[in-house]
This record gives sequence, C-alpha cells and structure tokens, in this order.
Amino acid sequence: MNPSMKPGDCLKISLCHCLMLWGTTIHSIKTEAESWNQFRGPSGQGISQAESLPTQWSEQKNVTWKTPIHDRGWSSPIIQNGKVWLTTATEDGKQLFAMAVNAESGAVLYDRQLFTVEDPQFAHKFNSYASPTPVADDERVYITFGSPGTACLDGETGNVIWERKDIECNHFRGAGSSPILYNNLIFMNFDGSDHQFIIALDKATGETKWRTQRSIDYMDLDSEGKPEADGDWRKGFSTPHVAVFNGVPTLLSIGSKALYGYEPLTGNELWRTESRIGHSASTRPTVTQDMIYYCTGFSKGELWAVQPTGKGNVTDSHVSWKLKRSVPNKPSLISKDGHLFMIHDGGVASCIKADSGKTVWHERVGGNYSASPLLWKDLIYFFSEEGKTTIVKASETFEIVGSNELGTGFMASPAIIDQALILRSKTHLYRIQN
Repeated sequence: MNPSMKPGDCLKISLCHCLMLWGTTIHSIKTEAESWNQFRGPSGQGISQAESLPTQWSEQKNVTWKTPIHDRGWSSPIIQNGKVWLTTATEDGKQLFAMAVNAESGAVLYDRQLFTVEDPQFAHKFNSYASPTPVADDERVYITFGSPGTACLDGETGNVIWERKDIECNHFRGAGSSPILYNNLIFMNFDGSDHQFIIALDKATGETKWRTQRSIDYMDLDSEGKPEADGDWRKGFSTPHVAVFNGVPTLLSIGSKALYGYEPLTGNELWRTESRIGHSASTRPTVTQDMIYYCTGFSKGELWAVQPTGKGNVTDSHVSWKLKRSVPNKPSLISKDGHLFMIHDGGVASCIKADSGKTVWHERVGGNYSASPLLWKDLIYFFSEEGKTTIVKASETFEIVGSNELGTGFMASPAIIDQALILRSKTHLYRIQN
C-alpha cells in the first residue's frame, strides 16, 4: 500500500475502477445493441435497446427516406457500419444480388450481382430466391442464398473476399435459413429433400470446419406407407442460435421435425427432441436462462418448452410443456418477464406464461404474418404482410397502443439503428424516425 494513501482510499479506488469497467461494459452492450448485424438483432431474439423508437408513422409521416428495392427478396435488412445490407433476386432465381444502402440518406451504395444460376431450383411462389438474411461482423458481410451460393464481402468496398457454390442441397420450397456467427465460425442450416445437415465455415476463408448430418432422416410416406425421397418432412427454414446454459455454449438448430443441441466448435450432437407434429420448422429458437422455446412447424405445429440438458433423444424427459392453440409457423417469439408473446400467421396474438404454457390472453389482431415481431421497452411491434404494424403492450393485459400502415406489406423482419426503424416492404426500404 502506498504510504501516502489514507484509510479507505483502496476501497474508493476499487469502487471507481469497478464503475469504470461497468461503464465500459454498458457502453459496449449499447454499441452492440445498435449494430443489428443479424436476423432479429444482436441477441437474435428481436429485442431493441434503443433509447427511443417511433410509434406513429405513415407514408407521409416520420419517413426519413424511402428507397425502392428492385426485383424480389424477403431477406431482412441488417446494419453494419452505417450501411443497411439486404439481398434480392429476379423472380426466376437466375440473378442473385447483394445491396448496401446508406443508413443516413437511403442512397444505394452497392448493388452487385453475386451469382448467376442457369437452372434455378423450384421455389414456392410464397417464398423468394433471396430469403436468407445476411450477417455481419465489424469488417465483413456474409451473404447466402442457400445452395446457389454463399459469399463474404468487404463491408467497406463491397468486394467479394471468398465464395462457395459447392454446398449441395435441394431446398424443395426455396431456401429460408439465415447464417449466424460465433467466434470465427459461420453456422448454416441445410435441410432439403435430399440432404439435411448443419455446417460450420471458417469466416476468414470460407473453408468447411465441420459438417454434421442430421441424426434423424424424416421421410414422407406415400399412399402405400413407403418412404418418399422428396417431401416437406425433410424440409426446414429455421435459423440456428447459440445460447449459453450454465456457462456452456450450445448451438441450437431446428431441422424439419426436431430440435438439435450441438457443440458449437465440433458439431457433435449433444441431444435432440423429436416432433411428429408439424414439419418444416421456420422460427428461430427463443431462449431464456434455463429454457428453450420453439415452434415445431407447419400443419399441426405446436409450441414446445425444452430443458437444455440431457443426452440423446430427450423428447420424453426434457419437454416441460406443449401448446397447440394459434402457434405461429413463420414469425418467431418474444420473451419478456416470464411471458412469451407471439403472433400466429393468421393474425391472432397471444401471451403465454413461460413456466407453464398457460394462455394469459388470446386476441385477434387481424392480417397475415411472416415477419418476426420486435420488442422495445414494454411494447411489441407486429408487422403484417398487408403493411400494417400493430403495437401492443408487453403485459398480462392486452392493449393496442398504435397502428400504422405502409405501402406493400412486410415479409422481412425489422432492423434498428440509433432511434430509427429500418423496414423492408415488398418493394421498398424505409427509415422511420420521429
């Protein structure tokens, strides 16, 4: 101890040091929260930490800029170093583009055709050939269209650093799963009619670090009860997610009819739950400190609450509860204060007790939904395919606090920058700000 120091000075210095570190941490979290660098934001859970966001807008009100986006694509916008990145494609799927828009002015900075596909796979008319959302780090942007091609772009120049066109998968209805980053790896789901696997690429080079085949191959049955090679039972659209449970990171990946837990660095399967109800799961997993919530898919899909432990098939032992009523097929869930909030594709919103699966409220909002909702403070934004945004209180009492309409409707989920919403309609990109 320094002889010139007075009693209590050590405590003061320690407290000041802790406060400085705490302040640095808070600043870091705030900066990350504003980056919105992947599908559903930095946490992957659709939560905004913005100080302020607009609750009222129209084509004539609170629109900072509006930029047309050519052709067709349902990928959600992301933010990287002041640029809004997204993808689009010709309706026939032969030309695949990456675009970057200046987040302040709305000016198009880059509009580059990344891939040409002479004989595109079939994509359902409801889908697009540019549905997976990009992901970015501080320097690069990673874009995939599924098996037609994956590319890494320099975030400053837009130049291609590396690309992969050799990952084979018949997407059957079109690609939909978005890539995510973890450490130096890019994770992508490939669940098609011919191949079902998850793959990890080195983000610096695009080299395959590991590839893990799904342990269960779900096949459709024909009229005679015999397996068919093609079919929706093998198809998946979900985006993976890395969560930490009891200090252990787990890569969560939903296939067509199962949720898998993997070791992120090796791809080794830890456990799985198998659902015979629903198929072609599309939502991104929603997580809390000790639970995973996911929707099992189309047809007769359910919402399952899963404990993230165990080994092998843990369907019978680790599924805490199941919910059947008005479970979404495409929009992911919101978790807040022990409750789950969701919007069914057909426009019915629900609040669910996260510990029991008990329905708190169940109300018709109207419209059709593909975009995932946004949570900001105590408000939830639901974005419809018709262009209407309904804002409700994230509480045990159902209350609509706002309703706004724009253009041609939303298939893409929102992005946030500073105190503004970045919204992609079917034809335009908007910056909405008070």
